[in-house]
This record gives sequence, structure tokens and C-alpha cells, in this order.
Amino acid sequence: MKKNTCFLITGLSVIFLLFSCGGANKQEQPALGTRAVEIIKKSGLEFKDHNKNGKLDAYEDWRLTPEERAIDLASQMTLEEKAGLMHITSERRLGRGGPFAAVAAEPAAEEVKIIPEDPFPASVDYVNNRHLHFLILRDNIPASQLASRNNKYQELAEQTRLGIPIVFASNPRNHAGNIEFGITEASGQFSLWPGQLGLAAAHDSSLIRKFAEIARKEWRASGIRKIYGYQVEVATEPRWRRISGTFGESPELNARYTFALVRGFQGKVINSESVVHTIKHFPGDGPVYLGLDPHNAEGQWAVYPTEGSLFKYQLPPFQAAFDAGVSSLMSYYNRPHNELSVPQYKGMLFESVAGAYNKGIIGDLAREMGFSGYVNTDSGILSNTAWGVADLSLEERYAKAVKAGSAIFSDYNDPTGLINAVKTGLLTEEDLNPAVRALLKEIFALGLFENPYVDPDEAQKIAEDPASQALADEAHRKSVVLLRNSGILPLAETKKVYVEVFNGNNSEATTKAVKEMAGKSMQVVDNLSEADAALVWVMPSTYQISAEKGMSITLNKDTGIDVAKVKSIESKVPTVLVINLVNPWVINEIEPKAAAVLATFGLKGEALLDVISGRFNPTGKLPLTIPKDQEAVEKKYDPLSFRYLY
Repeated sequence: MKKNTCFLITGLSVIFLLFSCGGANKQEQPALGTRAVEIIKKSGLEFKDHNKNGKLDAYEDWRLTPEERAIDLASQMTLEEKAGLMHITSERRLGRGGPFAAVAAEPAAEEVKIIPEDPFPASVDYVNNRHLHFLILRDNIPASQLASRNNKYQELAEQTRLGIPIVFASNPRNHAGNIEFGITEASGQFSLWPGQLGLAAAHDSSLIRKFAEIARKEWRASGIRKIYGYQVEVATEPRWRRISGTFGESPELNARYTFALVRGFQGKVINSESVVHTIKHFPGDGPVYLGLDPHNAEGQWAVYPTEGSLFKYQLPPFQAAFDAGVSSLMSYYNRPHNELSVPQYKGMLFESVAGAYNKGIIGDLAREMGFSGYVNTDSGILSNTAWGVADLSLEERYAKAVKAGSAIFSDYNDPTGLINAVKTGLLTEEDLNPAVRALLKEIFALGLFENPYVDPDEAQKIAEDPASQALADEAHRKSVVLLRNSGILPLAETKKVYVEVFNGNNSEATTKAVKEMAGKSMQVVDNLSEADAALVWVMPSTYQISAEKGMSITLNKDTGIDVAKVKSIESKVPTVLVINLVNPWVINEIEPKAAAVLATFGLKGEALLDVISGRFNPTGKLPLTIPKDQEAVEKKYDPLSFRYLY
């Protein structure tokens, strides 16, 4: 076996010609990366012998199209291999978050731990016996270690019967803010940008395109080739706790940003430089009932009470993703609450089952909108979030999901249920082939069959590129929104400033971090009695009142804010009030007495200080509407009852 990497590159461009006797695409010889298989030489060209049979199979021929290669490889796969390919798994080992995540440029010191050598302890079994080839990365380690891990697992996959490479996937990794499972599980190892709402507040689709291109380079160099993101749902329910992962409430702006993201990560055509995009969560979690979490039973409902609301408010970003050629979509957990909804699609109500099982949504609606990729389910839909199909057996759930259009099942490492669904006649093996071919087509298009290996040193160099962070820092500054200013800003260098952060249980640690940062450029005092001005940064979190009353976005101790203390500070000294608007909080109690009000959306503290000190003139625009009071929210936020703080 060859243990080195073989290279044969005759030019920088790829030239497409047709053979005079056939339809195959004749391309320039690509670089072949191999550590475990032989090279086949034919007609002066080189190919990898993935199935170790000593001859050139169609799927090994890089001159053929991804579609042609996928058809050939699928025909050689066993039922067990097909079922394994239709699963993606992960280990729930997270990088440590912490109070510094929303304000500091670097991860907190507590994040620097011994890195587990193998985050997939059952990887040999997963790949060799269960035939899994999609893996989700959830830990937070340097780019060089990601690259080394990639190479280790690609070598393992190369030794399997058919040599199908591994596709590593991840949720977003480039944003400041709290680390949370399923949303943003890693931060600080690549260029660090504002949260998604912050990018929206910068109000510049060309900046989002540049961000996506930079992130793609970083991910690609580290071996991550698939992103679970972005959330492009329109934030139409202000109490929904995952608004922080969206681009706000404007369908039009969401659509513009979505197109830029998909093209930035994938390019116009998916190729060896792409990171494929799994847009989420179709057709939108925005209309979730009372803002409740769809991971829980009480939050399983999506409500469409207004005729045309689905198409007018929820679908435009997904249409933009489809127009951009997005590789896959992630179905949502929710199921339609038909008693509280009116028909949205062809005069009919949808079946009241979760998205992964809902043929009307993922099998009909998405395809009619022009979606040509595959459907990736959200995590757990076969077990604890099987909304609407709880009475079905595991095998019956698999069958219903496959027939609806689901192609790959997220966070499952045991394909036995899908295999049994075929063996018991609930599905045929032919039913699996469209999904298998779609998944293989993507892997071929990414060039992983030719060379899945990356250079750890180069990966780290790209991740630490100062030019990338310089552009990210500009985005941080542009994301800050000045809501109003009575004249206190910019803060004069001569002013003595009292600093306090309100962030629930993390208030003390976060205050300490911000004070240390602010002390580098202004006079910070420990006692309010010594201060000429105050800097108060509130960072609330949503709170579930009850299943009947839903989520609260009112500022109080339940949402992590000591309102009485904030008001007390404002009554004693002129106060610059900064609000981290990961939801459109009800701020009517603390806002009126502030001397200036700014909004942030997850950013580096230095950017905020640049704005407060006058080193940068704020240009951000609100991506969300701020409600007048809680009553306005509960009344379905009639626009007449809103107060806009521009």
C-alpha cells in the first residue's frame, strides 16, 4: 500500500473536454491523496483504487460526473452500507463556554484543557461495522488538531471495503456569544465574528459574503466540509429563544443574507473548495407557539393563523437558499397546529406531524420551490422529539420519514432500525437509493474521493490569519446599534466610569472581565459614588413561565437582570445602557432613565469600547423590533403598540 500522498498537477485551471466516443468529462489530473489504497494508472492518468479490486470502476473515475459516479457506487453497496450512509452521529463533548464568550476576543482560560485524542471513541465500530461516513464535530479545539483528526479518520475510512470518505460537519464556529449545544458549540479557534444578529445589524450583504468566504477557507483547511447552518428562520415570534441564531425579522433582508451565505460557503458550483451548506430549519421555526422550545413537548406546535403568512414571512430566505443552490436543508421539529392555523399551501392544511415526517412540507413544498438537494433531519427526531408519530414503532418512523423525503438521520449511530424497516417490508432497498445517491453525489462533488487529507500546519496558519480577524473586527464595530444619545457619548477620557454587567449567575465574572478591558482605555472606578458616568451592560436570557403562558422576554431576575439595581445606577449618575438583544427584550423599565442606549448582539468588548469612546461612529441598524411592553407581546404585537428606538 502507498503511504505517501501522490501529486500530479499539470496546471492551475481545470479544462473540460468531451471524449469523441463518449460523454465523460475529461479533466486535468487532480491531486490524489492516499494513505491506504493503491493507485491505478490508465492512459497516462492516475486514479485511486477505492474498492481494492485492481481495476478502474466507474465511481473511481474522476472524469465522470458526480451523478454518474454516485449511481455506480450505490449499485455496489449492500443494504447495511446504504443504511449506514444515511446516518450522521456525534459525541456530545463540548468546548467550555463561559462568561467571557460574549465580550472577549479570546476563549476564557478555563477553556484550555487537555484535548481528548479521540472524540469518537467508537469510531472504528461506527465506520467499519455500522458504515457511518458522516460525523458531527462538537468540541472546541485548534484548527491544526481538527486537521490531524480529519486525516486519522480519512485513513480509517479509506481502508473500508468501498473506501467512502468521511464528511465532517459542524454547527457555526465563528461567532462571539454563549456556547450552547446545537447552536454554536465552538468559538475562538477561527476568526471571531459578531453573532448572527450582529451580522444582520451591520446591514451589509457583501460583508456577510466575505465572512462566509473566509469561514469557508478556515473550515476547508481544517477538514470540515459541511455546515449545519445557518438558521435563516424569520424571527416573527419575539419570545422564541433561538432568535440569536437568526438574521432578524425581515424576510427580505434574511433572503439577501441567506443567498450571500450559501454562495460564500459553497460557491456557485460545489467543488473541492466548497463547504456545503445545510440550511435550517425548513420551513421555519419562527411561528413556534408562545415562543416555547420545540425540543420539548409543549413547544412542538407551529401556528399559522393568518392566510398567506407562511409564504410571505417564513419562506423567502429558504427560496433564496434554493436559488443559490444550497446542498441540503434541515427539517424542523415542530408540527403544524391545525386547530390554530388556516390553510397555507394549495388551500390545504399540512399533516400534523414533524417536518422530517411531513411529505407535504419536505417532499412537496420544498421541491416545488426548486430545492434540488437532500433533507437532513434534526437531532433526535426518531426518539424524544417524534412529534405526531409517537404511536409508530422505530421502523415505522424510519419508513414514514424516508417516504416523506428525509435522506440522512441526525445524531443516530445505529442504523439497525432502518435496516429492519427494509427487511420487514416497510421499505424496499430501492426506496433508499435516491437518498444514497444524493449523499454520494455531494461527497464526489466535494472532491473527497480524490483527496480527503489536509495540512495541519496550513490549517492553523489560515485560522490565525490577521487579515481575516481585521475584517471580523470591523464587522463587530459595525454591528453596534446606537438607539439614542442625550449627549453623553462619546465618553470623555477624563470621566470616571463605573462598570457593571448583568448576566444572571455570570454577572460577577463578566463584570470583572469588562472592567479589566475598559480599564485599558478609560478611568474605571469601583464605587458608584466616585463615578461621573456608568456603563451598564445587560445580557438577559429567555425564561419559560409555564407551558400555558410560554416564554418571557420581560427583564427581571428570572431573565437574569436585577432591574431595581439598574434603575438605581441610572438615578445616581448618567448611564450608558447597553442591551444584548439576542431577543427583542421588553426594556421599558430600564430604558427611559438612561443617558444613552446601545444594542449589541454578541460581540467583542473592544468593539463596544471603540463606539463608546468615539473611536468608531456607530452605523448598525436594528434587525428586530423592540416591543413597548409585555402586553404588546401577548397581544400578538400589533404594530401600533410598538415603539421604535431608532
